[in-house]
Amino acid sequence: MNIQRPVWPPQTKLIVSTLVLALLIYLVFRFSVVIPPLILAIILAYVLSPVVAQLQMRLRLPKSWATFLTYLILIILVVTSLVLIVPPLASQLALLNVDIQQLLQQAEELLGHKFVIFGSEINGSLIVQQIINAFRNLLEPFIGQTLAFVVDVITSVVWLIFILVVSFYLIKDGDKLSNWLESLPPPHFLQDYTRLRARINDIWASFFRGQLVLAFVVATIFTIVGLVLGLPFALAMGILAGLLEFLPSIGHAIWLIIAAVLAFFLGSTWIPFPNWAFALLVIGLHLFYQQFDLNYLIPRIIGQSVHLPPLVIILGIVAGAAMAGVLGIVLAAPTIASARVIGRYIYANLFDLDPFITAETASPPTSNTGSTEPE
Repeated sequence: MNIQRPVWPPQTKLIVSTLVLALLIYLVFRFSVVIPPLILAIILAYVLSPVVAQLQMRLRLPKSWATFLTYLILIILVVTSLVLIVPPLASQLALLNVDIQQLLQQAEELLGHKFVIFGSEINGSLIVQQIINAFRNLLEPFIGQTLAFVVDVITSVVWLIFILVVSFYLIKDGDKLSNWLESLPPPHFLQDYTRLRARINDIWASFFRGQLVLAFVVATIFTIVGLVLGLPFALAMGILAGLLEFLPSIGHAIWLIIAAVLAFFLGSTWIPFPNWAFALLVIGLHLFYQQFDLNYLIPRIIGQSVHLPPLVIILGIVAGAAMAGVLGIVLAAPTIASARVIGRYIYANLFDLDPFITAETASPPTSNTGSTEPE
């Protein structure tokens, strides 16, 4: 005799769902310190999982051994890069500190007297002194706090080990985790879940794996061109350009401002150009590169799935910075693109539309003359 199992009434479902949601929100706030390292661990596992799959297939290794070998190669590459890059980068940063002092002295000599504008007298030396004091106050947290620095280093090492261990097990047990996630949706929503996951996976895959490749390519290009032009601190500026590729729309502007200031005040290290002409050359080459980056590098390395209007990306970066700091800035673009996919799905279901028919997949209507009509 089959006994029909009881079904929760709508009121019970609403109460339980509300309690579960409240518990999740509490846990997020209670353990918020763990969230950024956990996100970084997920990102690292996401980026390295194709490498593990390739090693597992080509070397016919168990997944645990392929994962271990991947992390061993990663650690060797990171250590080698640090050994090769850190010494010259440290020397350039030390020179940069000296040049910043020179720039401040030049600014004080240039502006350190009184100006009369429309009958009003402005004390330039007082303004410059206030700027110098503000700059020194900005640098104070990073200078002279040895004990705090040591504590921060130890904490960072602990979190780095946490990220590596969590990402290792995420890759190693990725198949089990994927099967568990597929068992969560009700059977009649499984197809929608699979298609949504595939689209969102394309967004994050194209962003992270492509962004890492793009950052390396950009850092290489800027370092080589900087050395050829004699741009001060070419290695540091090249690495900065690669890192700023993670900030769509505003990364180019940040790099250009810094490079133009260095070019204008310090000039080229070997080309006998006037400083102002060298600064104009740097600006012109960067504007040319920006078009090359937007129209060639990004579409071919990252693809089209993360493309968003510049205004949306800028607003997303500001919101991400307010909510999650640097991590929120980096993750703003793929998060907004994923939210766009989910929002389109919700909108289509609210109005009984097919959520997976988009302008790209739908067949365009044709007119009686046989030409394609604009949508």
